[in-house]
Amino acid sequence: MRAGTLPGMTFEPISRQSVSDQVFGRLRDAIVSGRYAADEALPSERELSATFEVNRHAVREALRRLQQLGLVRVSQGGATRVLDWRATAGLDLAMALAGAEDVLPVVTLGRDVLEMRACIGSDAARLCAERATPGARAAIAEAVDRYAAAIPDLARMGDADLALWRRIIEGSGNIAYLLAFNSLTAGALAVGHVPAPRRTAELLDVAAHRRLSDQIARGDAAGAQRTARALLALTATGEAAAYDEAGEVTPERG
Repeated sequence: MRAGTLPGMTFEPISRQSVSDQVFGRLRDAIVSGRYAADEALPSERELSATFEVNRHAVREALRRLQQLGLVRVSQGGATRVLDWRATAGLDLAMALAGAEDVLPVVTLGRDVLEMRACIGSDAARLCAERATPGARAAIAEAVDRYAAAIPDLARMGDADLALWRRIIEGSGNIAYLLAFNSLTAGALAVGHVPAPRRTAELLDVAAHRRLSDQIARGDAAGAQRTARALLALTATGEAAAYDEAGEVTPERG
């Protein structure tokens, strides 16, 4: 078999910088975009090594990372089989896909993440109003003051807003929400990476931020949930509208 080809597809040879990362990225994108179907066997380590023109250690490391993401099942002495990533992968895959260029099934990833953020944030605000300690409520009020003091610098307001939401998530007492928050604010999918014009309405709504803090302080769980939902939806719906204007649609899921 000629180097650089596999049955039914071709890949460019890998450069010598971070070869394992590049093999991982190419295979990840091929799996998620459907070029390899669920339960299909990947080529052997030897074939992948020849195709990408890298050593087998780099291939083995890439396969290990794919298995950690829930994209493949590696069998000792047997074939490496592709899994149905919609059934087996977790939020780590969304983070790994943030910089991918060839993953058609998730063209709406940015929108989807912001919609999830709105759902988690609004429920976390409800729980925070119910569960937060007096110290946590005071920390939220202080965080709102720091955010408001950053006007009109949108970059500083964005950082302060992030710090405020961390306080709210911590006050909710929900560790799963806190871990999701850490993922949603890291790397290329961070909320702060959303273009400023799409976040301006949310960041400049100081009255809503103060209202949210006050509702949490007095234990108004339903009010805090409504306010948080409306506030976070300003960016989520803006991102959805941007996709609609661009004519983007969510591909059919088989």
